[in-house]
Amino acid sequence: MNRRVATLMVHTSPLDQAGTGDAGGMNIYVCESAAQMAAQGIQVDIFTRRANNDYPDIVDLGNGVRVLHLNVGPVHGVTKEKLPALIPDLSAAFKAAMMCQGSYDIIHSHYWISGKVAMPVAKELGIPLAHTMHTMARVKNLALAEGETPEPMIRVQGESQVVAAADALIANTDAEAASLVSLYEACPDNVSVVSPGVNLEMFTTGAGKNIARKNLDLPLDALLVTFVGRIQPHKGPEVLIRAVAEMVSHSPALRSKLVTLIVGGASGANTSEVDRMKELVNWLGISDVVRFAPPAQRQELADYYRASDLVCVPSYSESFGLVALEAQACGTPVVASAVGGLRTAVADGISGVLVDGHDPRAWSSVIARLLQEPQRRILLSMGALEHASHFGWAATSRGTLDIYDRVLSINEAAKKSIG
Repeated sequence: MNRRVATLMVHTSPLDQAGTGDAGGMNIYVCESAAQMAAQGIQVDIFTRRANNDYPDIVDLGNGVRVLHLNVGPVHGVTKEKLPALIPDLSAAFKAAMMCQGSYDIIHSHYWISGKVAMPVAKELGIPLAHTMHTMARVKNLALAEGETPEPMIRVQGESQVVAAADALIANTDAEAASLVSLYEACPDNVSVVSPGVNLEMFTTGAGKNIARKNLDLPLDALLVTFVGRIQPHKGPEVLIRAVAEMVSHSPALRSKLVTLIVGGASGANTSEVDRMKELVNWLGISDVVRFAPPAQRQELADYYRASDLVCVPSYSESFGLVALEAQACGTPVVASAVGGLRTAVADGISGVLVDGHDPRAWSSVIARLLQEPQRRILLSMGALEHASHFGWAATSRGTLDIYDRVLSINEAAKKSIG
């Protein structure tokens, strides 16, 4: 009999465009993992809260993966911050939807709100619960950007409850696993590490840098530095913008060639952040150097990576950093913050450079040096391709399925001992 997995992600839909709203790396993680599991004969149903009317209740993505919508709360205008109030109703809808679809072997929830929704359902139906945090409030609150609002106590408490209830906790890196144990008192035996992956068929060197630049209408002779992600303080676009201002003031000769791309959309309810970044660019007098582009579809995103000389990931914390991996798979070196999962995603000095802290002057000096050393960028590009090649999604799904198998066998043994 084919194994069936109920995946739950309520605060963003797997059908949403990554890089806008609350959609980001987690959306990619869930979709890619599901596709790889389905390729191994596993049936995966992804349950999500309906946030638009564009789709039917059940969307068949093919090959054993479906998206099932939970019709809870208003379709529009429910931000991530308002979702906790809907947790009881979401739990009831999730349980009803699961029972309508037949039996499942395991529930896998993503992000704390989904974990809270899944907890009572797993208990009532006697199904094991696996959970992936993706980000954690206590980790984020230890590394806030200037002026950033701390994550609320309701989230900290919710995460602690999910950690205590889950049969398995899946961390992206050893550092995240350590945080689960030290900051949330997770039982070490329940925590496993499975690295996220990168789509190595989509993110490749392709037809090369010049073709990518022609596709995107970018100057062939530019020195191109790119940021990809949601425009929010925690992702650090302001760090890069201020670093660029430092660079052009210290190295005026760079100005005529330098193009900095900020690719992404507003994050969650914070729609003013994009305007704030544009105002900052004008105020710093670098509007001739910095360009903004909307969130890109996956294929176009690969061209942005290929076209770039460097991709910058100045996040304040990052559970993994899929952007860093995707860029490297396209042969582009990455300059990233030396935080969290980015220490795994980027091989410092081999596939890119890790920067301590978020001082724009430090970032400026690292980026300027790399832009002035084309030979070093070539070596880092070769290292980037090699490093990224070890992170395919097939390995991620295999690691996750191994955890499912272990949890299910422990569950079976417990049932027999009671029987």
